[in-house]
Amino acid sequence: MSVAIPIDSLDRSPFRAAVESKDFALVEATLALDVVFRSPVVFAPIEGREAVAGLLRVVGEVLAPALSYAWQVREGDREVLCFVSRVGERDVEGVDLLRYGADGLVAELVVMMRPASALAAVREAVGALLAPRSG
Repeated sequence: MSVAIPIDSLDRSPFRAAVESKDFALVEATLALDVVFRSPVVFAPIEGREAVAGLLRVVGEVLAPALSYAWQVREGDREVLCFVSRVGERDVEGVDLLRYGADGLVAELVVMMRPASALAAVREAVGALLAPRSG
């Protein structure tokens, strides 16, 4: 049975609390060593704590300043966090779909965003931040 948890509840997962604090060292600490991240932008998953944390830091630069969670649902080892943010003139809505391992760390993270124009704005902003780092 799924239980919707009011967003103002003190029952926050470590991942949610870390994202809300905008402390991406804490976000990294919530990730399993072999975490798998599925992006709304690229087909291939990104694997491993270091790679996923690095990408989440960059995405955090784009989304975290205006990000807030609107609601969450937990069932067993799964959690859904619905977020809202803003990138430029675009309002962004999205969900973080998490699966936790037996150790309580995030084993899998899938992110989905809407509308397409907002996803394009996020992709463009993240790409602009990654370009100088890869060249």
